[in-house]
Amino acid sequence: MSTPPTNHDHHSFEDPSARQARDIAEVAAVEVITTTAVHLMSAAAVKCGLADGPDAAELKDLDEARKLITALAGLITAGAPEIGSQHAAPLRDGLRSLQLAFREASLIPDAPGQGPGEKFTGPVN
Repeated sequence: MSTPPTNHDHHSFEDPSARQARDIAEVAAVEVITTTAVHLMSAAAVKCGLADGPDAAELKDLDEARKLITALAGLITAGAPEIGSQHAAPLRDGLRSLQLAFREASLIPDAPGQGPGEKFTGPVN
C-alpha cells in the first residue's frame, strides 16, 4: 500500500509549466540568447546543405535557410550589446560563415546587401 504524499512532496504534483518557468528563471539571459543563436545556426547550416551524412543534399532548403539566417542576424544584432563582445564575436563569425555558405549554395546570388540577414549586418562578401 502506498503512502499519501506529504506537504513537503509538492513537486511531484507541480504543473509542468510552472516547473519549466522555475527552471528557466535560473538561467542567465546571456545563456538563453547564445543557446538560441546556436540552435538557429545549426538549423540554418542543415538547411544550407552543410549537414553531415549522405542525406545532406536532401535536407537542403534555401528558403528555410534564408528565414533562419535572417532571424539569427536579428538576434545577434539586437543581443550583442547585452551579451558582450566575448559572446557576440563568435556568433557573428558563425553568422557570416552561414551567410557566405548561403551565397555559395544559391544558384542566383542575391544583390549585395539583399542576402539573408544583410539588412541587419550589411553586405557580406
